[in-house]
Formats: sequence, C-alpha cells, structure tokens
Amino acid sequence: MRNLAGQMFRFGLVGLVNAGVDVAVFFTTVAILAHVASVTIHPDWVLILSNTCAWIVAVTGSYVLNTRFTFAHHAGGKMSLGGYLLFALSQFGGFLAHTAMLVAAAKYFPLPVAKLFGIGVGFVVNFTLARMIVFRNA
Repeated sequence: MRNLAGQMFRFGLVGLVNAGVDVAVFFTTVAILAHVASVTIHPDWVLILSNTCAWIVAVTGSYVLNTRFTFAHHAGGKMSLGGYLLFALSQFGGFLAHTAMLVAAAKYFPLPVAKLFGIGVGFVVNFTLARMIVFRNA
C-alpha cells in the first residue's frame, strides 16, 4: 500500500509537469486555430484538435518521466519504442475522457475551468490504465 501511495504521489508530480505542458500547447493551439480558421472550424473541433496536439506532446513527456521517475524500479529506467507505444495506447482512454469532459464543460464554464475538469478526469483514468496495463507489476 505504501508503494502504491508513493507511485500515486510521483505520478501526480509528473502529472503537474505534464499538465503545464498540456495547457501551454493547448491554449497556444486554440489561439492559432481560432485566429487562422475561425470561420471554417466548429468551436468543438478547435477544442478537440487543440487537445489532440497537447496530448501528443504531453504523453511523450509523461512516458519519459514516468519511466525514469514514477515506475523506475519496475521499468529499470529503460525506455523503448514498444514501451512508449503501449504507454501512449494505455493513455488514450484518459485522452478520450479528458477531451469529452473538456468539450462538455466548455459549454457551461470558462475554457480554463473546463480544461481543468478535463485534466482531473484524465488523471484518474490515466493513472489507473498506466498501473494496470503498462506497469502492472509495479
């Protein structure tokens, strides 16, 4: 149980770093898409495309940090393409949950609040999937 709590804490720290990266890429992409294609792209698709870009960057950073820090004992700190692809695939469920919450919440809350809700939902799903699928022996 102590090991699980430590992993959750480290996963949360990595998550804070990645949340910062995610938010920076997301809002930059929203600004670019809103400026360049405001007439041709539905607002929901601006959110979906922006969140997709942010997820790709953040999931890559998350794999590196979680392999080297959160689950280093289990992974031996060694990264591989197969491990990355499995990690990204396992995190896809969190991405879907995050994006769905973001799009739904953006209809009722300011965009930064909606993004925060999405990050929260995504965190719970991502930790669960990472621990059960990628680092199941951790």
